[in-house]
Amino acid sequence: MKRTYIIYILFLCYILTNLCACTNNGENIHLSDLGGVFSASMKDLDFSIEISGLLSEGGQFNNTKSNGKINASLDEINTSVNNISQGQNFSKILRWGISRKPNGQTPAADPGAPELLSKYGGVYIGDTTQKKIYLTFDEGYENGYTAKILDVLKNNGVKAVFFITGPYLKDHMDLVERMVAEGHSVGNHTIHHYSLPELDPARVEEEVLGLDRAFYEKFNKHMKFLRPPKGEYSEMTLAVTQKLGYCNMFWSFAYDDWYRDKVRGPEYALDIVTRNLHNGAILLLHAVSKDNADALDSIIKTAIQMGYTFGDPETLIPAKKENSNG
Repeated sequence: MKRTYIIYILFLCYILTNLCACTNNGENIHLSDLGGVFSASMKDLDFSIEISGLLSEGGQFNNTKSNGKINASLDEINTSVNNISQGQNFSKILRWGISRKPNGQTPAADPGAPELLSKYGGVYIGDTTQKKIYLTFDEGYENGYTAKILDVLKNNGVKAVFFITGPYLKDHMDLVERMVAEGHSVGNHTIHHYSLPELDPARVEEEVLGLDRAFYEKFNKHMKFLRPPKGEYSEMTLAVTQKLGYCNMFWSFAYDDWYRDKVRGPEYALDIVTRNLHNGAILLLHAVSKDNADALDSIIKTAIQMGYTFGDPETLIPAKKENSNG
């Protein structure tokens, strides 16, 4: 009798194991109820490192869209990538880094990085001759502060970019609807927040377009900006995502504000942000930060008192160039 019971338990375990394998296919990736978004819960996301870039003190493609649909096929992307790939550095993992400078000076990016970004239509800073700055928020997950942030932006007449992930769109559609309705840009932070240069072009395409498809189904518009997760990129990812119609948006200011348990108070956020303002600044703030949410109104008002105005981030998208590759 005892032996029969043990066999019965083992049989049940076998059935359950196979059911899990069928629904999970070994990769913890499965289709959600939003067409194209392959993630059902936050546990599938990789937030092991939110920004790996430095935070220290001190060939052209056609972006083809037709009738609201992105036309770049994977074969076209691979062909374009192969045509411009030169040497092993094409797929080398790079990490966006900024060295802050005092007294409103323009921060220093890693040598060669601004030129590479510009080559593929990306941006990290606006016009450095104008006292105009831009707000962007990374929304990997919701921590209860986005509604307050939206209220502050609305009250001050400021537009921003909110970079969202796949589960964020699925679980917080009400907030995304507010972003769109109130005139903000919703940017692509990929489905799973994986490091894009660690993926092949096909996976890069799925991480980006999977989220874009779901957003388009709901809002009948495509995302325009991409923020590479963790600040990691390569020439390959810049080339592929430009071909998909995206402007890679990095930043000229960020700080370690993504730790939920690292609360230092709104005074700290106000000081570090306003102390590092500069012409053309693209500010990266994390909406999971209580400090940022509590300080945002003061940050905006202080920046205006300092003579800055807040620009519309969509004006930063470079004008398309004619394809010189034939």
